[in-house]
Amino acid sequence: FRDGTEKAIESESKAGKNVNDDGRENVPAATTTSQTRFRVSRDGPQSENFRDGARMATYQEKSFIIDKSAKADESMPPELNSQNLPLQRRRFREERIRHNENIRLNEEEHEFLVGGGEVIQKASSIGDGRQNAILDKKNSNYGGNFIMSTNKPDRSSTDNDISREDAASTLLTIDPTSIDIIPLDEFKADEELEELSLFNEEDSTYISQAHTGLFSKWVDASSGSFVKMFRGSASYIANHRGTLAVYHIPGELLAWEGFPGLMDDIALTLLLGMKIVLVAGCRHQIDIRLDGNEDDDEEHRTGGKVMMSSIRVTDEETLRVVKEEAGFVRFEIERRLARSLRLHGGLIKGSESLIGNVVSGNFYSAQPFGVLDGIDYCWTGFPRKVEIERIRQVHETNDIVLLTSLGVSPSGEIFNVNSEFLAASVAGALSASKIIYFNVHGTSFQNKYTKKPVQNLRVSDARNLLAHYKMRIHPKGFCLVDLDEDSPHQEALRAPGAMETLIKVGYSMVALEKGVKRAHILAPENGALVQELYTRDGCGTLISRDIYEGIRRADVNDVSGIYDLIDPLVRQGTLVERPKSQLEKEILSYYVYTRDGLIVATGQLKRFEGGFAEIGCLVVSKDYRRGGRGDAMLGYLERLSLQCGAKKVFVLSTQTMEWFVERGFREVQVGSLPPSRQAMYNVKRKSKIYMKEIDGDRDLDAAELWWSNR
Repeated sequence: FRDGTEKAIESESKAGKNVNDDGRENVPAATTTSQTRFRVSRDGPQSENFRDGARMATYQEKSFIIDKSAKADESMPPELNSQNLPLQRRRFREERIRHNENIRLNEEEHEFLVGGGEVIQKASSIGDGRQNAILDKKNSNYGGNFIMSTNKPDRSSTDNDISREDAASTLLTIDPTSIDIIPLDEFKADEELEELSLFNEEDSTYISQAHTGLFSKWVDASSGSFVKMFRGSASYIANHRGTLAVYHIPGELLAWEGFPGLMDDIALTLLLGMKIVLVAGCRHQIDIRLDGNEDDDEEHRTGGKVMMSSIRVTDEETLRVVKEEAGFVRFEIERRLARSLRLHGGLIKGSESLIGNVVSGNFYSAQPFGVLDGIDYCWTGFPRKVEIERIRQVHETNDIVLLTSLGVSPSGEIFNVNSEFLAASVAGALSASKIIYFNVHGTSFQNKYTKKPVQNLRVSDARNLLAHYKMRIHPKGFCLVDLDEDSPHQEALRAPGAMETLIKVGYSMVALEKGVKRAHILAPENGALVQELYTRDGCGTLISRDIYEGIRRADVNDVSGIYDLIDPLVRQGTLVERPKSQLEKEILSYYVYTRDGLIVATGQLKRFEGGFAEIGCLVVSKDYRRGGRGDAMLGYLERLSLQCGAKKVFVLSTQTMEWFVERGFREVQVGSLPPSRQAMYNVKRKSKIYMKEIDGDRDLDAAELWWSNR
């Protein structure tokens, strides 16, 4: 985009030629094509040497006309003014223009023919890029004339495409002269990363990282770094891959502003390898519809009313509303999930199909609730049978199963089923690894005395909690609360979300009793699902099966059984000898794992000053090894230590060191033991010491998740 036109006109004027205003020579109409001389012009599509838009000096569209005069340059916006561009960018742009012009001139050399008597040289782009039209008839090494042919060869579409791509790449190309290769320390100039630099205190000289060796100095990632978080999530991703989870989504969450994010998180769990069943409730939508259809003249009508805390009487009119709202919830979830799967999962390589899809259908059958206490519940029902094989077939194709509260009986009748109970029944029938209930209100449990959150409940703890509030789940799926009106617990249940959370605990117990390993209750918070499943701390309430069932404190009646269990290892030299008299004296520090009255494992826990505890004499019967009982006993003793305030647990071993290393213990020296234990250390035996620091219950939950899935 230079001023070649003006130079061409100037050259012709000096040569005494008769030219037009646009720089073309006046040629008589009778002049033949062989007498037509080549002229350099940049006037757009009408010029003979016009190529494409990448080489145009002026454009027909007024918005793209660029004038190189100083006046025009001053009137341009600051961001388009070439004077405001960095010097290197302007130089690089000029080089690109000269390069493209040289390519064009080389291509045009094929458009000249050899004649007689004179040579017409083309204009060339040299130096500053301006076009110099030079006609030289004297210095010719050929015997004939070069005459320009008007029959130009047609350009193929491929050439035009390459030219356009070259022009487009010019706009986005980075000037290589503007790139420097520098040490990483110079690039990370903020204060936090400057602390990682090496400094020689003796001569106060800075030592660049480039001069300290091939590798940079290793610095542990900060607690909030993505790298440390992702590394910590790796074990959870591996443990959850291939497992089946059932999610219950209440209808209220469809109106929540974070609902699209929840669908994104569910899609993410699918992409990370989990098998998913969604159970969608629509009680909220039904309540809104029925509240708007209430008739004051029909107070005696029971249809649509919720009886016994959670079961609705479904008459014919109510059933029609349930069908409509269940369909709305279903398609709304399908729509959101399909978007999330396409956005985050994409398409299967080499196919137009999504990585995952949402499949709905009759994956369970239902039966009528019947008549109870003189009340006919009409089309209210409860699950009868879950089509396990059909659901597994869907999971084999990496799809998500979506269930609603409408179940069909073998006779073709449709029944309204409690969605929470449906989720528990489906999870139990499929032997799911997890069932996850989403709360509408954000609630959690807290210790009344320590004011610390309670994030973990065993089955026995949850059962005691339900008994405390006199709540139970009927075998047909409804929840019953037997509290009196004047009970002091009534006030606690009136808190927002308290009754809802307690009901979710009740249905979680149903699922756990049917074989599900873990149940989670989550508040509606952004990212709560991902944080609960893939981080150590989590954010909800976890209820797990009592895998420590059968473990208890030993008594004097267990001395003989413990002695018989450890005696073979004592004779092998693996354990220190413990006579029966010593066992009787220390029996309260021993714990035993029993099965049918037989002691199959044992362990000892001793407390020391400074928050230390020692686990010793950890033995599993030879006939019951490889069944996770050793891990169960170790986990039980670690939880006891944490309850007693001992967060540092250590063991002494001469043979089974690797087993403890695999479970998070690391080797330490004798000086790391509490003083009282150092005094009792047997120097001659030279037992190796391994220690583990427990941050909280979530650390133990992570370890438990690892070995319970083996």
